[in-house]
Amino acid sequence: MKDTREQRKAAFLQEAEMLFDELLDWEDETRAPTLTEIEEVVLELRERIGRKMAKGVLEQQAAGTPVPGPQCPLCEREMRYKGEKGAGIESRVGLLELERGYYYCEHCRQGLFPPG
Repeated sequence: MKDTREQRKAAFLQEAEMLFDELLDWEDETRAPTLTEIEEVVLELRERIGRKMAKGVLEQQAAGTPVPGPQCPLCEREMRYKGEKGAGIESRVGLLELERGYYYCEHCRQGLFPPG
């Protein structure tokens, strides 16, 4: 079931607030950080929030009704829904660990996590 826009926004803002608190705690604990140290912390937090945003969008897409039998990219036969499976997706914002609908072609023995 898909979350509402308000639910998604509240969850994201809570995550962003936690990351900002983490940054402020680091700032309180770190005496005279160099620009490089500041950049490293900020970039790491940016990466984490970016992954959270991308994962949220992908999970929201997957929360809908499972895609009805996509065509196998090799033989074009209808693929069968095999349930939810874990998938690690390497993206430009880092590794995203997701549970997504998984489809399988018995003929070609190929698997697929829609939408792609």
